[in-house]
Amino acid sequence: MKKHHNIIIAGAGGIAEAVGLLLMEWSEVPPTLFIGDRTHSKAKKVAHWIQDGTTKSGFIKDFHLAENGLTDEMTAILRQGDIILDCLPGSQAPRIAQFAKDFNLHYANLTEYVSETEQIMALAKDAKTGFILQTGLAPGYIDLLANGLFQQFCTDFEIDQVDKLEMKVGALTNHAVAPHYYGFTWSPVGVATEYLKETIVLRDFKKTTLPSLSERATIIIDGIAYEDDLTSGGAADLPDALLGKVRSLDYKTLRHPGHYAWIQEQLSNLGNTSDAIKSLQEKMEAIIPHIEDDKIVLYAAVEGKDAAGMLRRKEIAKCILPQKVGKHQLRAIQTTTAAPLVQAAQLLLETPHSGVVLQSQIDPKQFLNGNYIVRVYGKV
Repeated sequence: MKKHHNIIIAGAGGIAEAVGLLLMEWSEVPPTLFIGDRTHSKAKKVAHWIQDGTTKSGFIKDFHLAENGLTDEMTAILRQGDIILDCLPGSQAPRIAQFAKDFNLHYANLTEYVSETEQIMALAKDAKTGFILQTGLAPGYIDLLANGLFQQFCTDFEIDQVDKLEMKVGALTNHAVAPHYYGFTWSPVGVATEYLKETIVLRDFKKTTLPSLSERATIIIDGIAYEDDLTSGGAADLPDALLGKVRSLDYKTLRHPGHYAWIQEQLSNLGNTSDAIKSLQEKMEAIIPHIEDDKIVLYAAVEGKDAAGMLRRKEIAKCILPQKVGKHQLRAIQTTTAAPLVQAAQLLLETPHSGVVLQSQIDPKQFLNGNYIVRVYGKV
């Protein structure tokens, strides 16, 4: 940030603490931070953690974010704020977005939840402030990377339609053991949700939905074999934005070989349960450990024929490892998710925006080379 802002962070999990630390440590002018959570002790702990980890001086205040209604303290903080950065579970997003609209604040969130995103689009369409939605890693960075690659491909090869646009991201551990070949590096409910909700894709230039985990394949990235499969939410609004321009577009999650077969076995054993997401989450958490040592593998590709009819393909792959920020070591999932959210905050606070801003409406080149993004992902 180039000048001082009052920034409210909703939530006190791993991403919220990373967002706060990046804002304090990498802003030209550190902001004032307000960190709220339904469990006040968690918000207090995160505020202290950020204060202890930053080398900059700034004011950080924790507060109780009530599950229902508005407290006097919340009202006072919302009146002071310039923007809300929503790091809560996706189910809470419409409520927090409504606060932003009611108190005339900018708003940005991370959620891959489709129905909640549609609710926010409806409530914010006439807002005077800006609402950037789905601006984390996936959805978020991967969509801008893919859209930028698509635009460059069309320019380079003098075309306006392509055959394939592929987006793939994996939040992975460095090692994987049987039978699940996985370790949790982020929210278990988020993993279960993306595995079970339908995914929106383009097929034969038309928008459609497919079941998640219905197109498993093997891909080799930097010489390492992974499995990918369809999961929900990661494509953001690109299926709408590129309708008629891309024959096949989808988002897939990368996993170590063997993981998806284990998941399929768990789902078969569950049968027709009424709450499959919760049941799968419980099955996974019973056997899959949480692991701190992580990496993010991401891959985007576009394929199609050039103006002369020759088949072409452009690809970008990155592997992001844990990184020290200030005095703290952050996991790769923290920096890769937090940096796009912080970059979105700067975009809203320092350039005029109102109403909903979707991923396809952001200039890929400018955003992907933003000062917070490049420190994590490098230049594109």
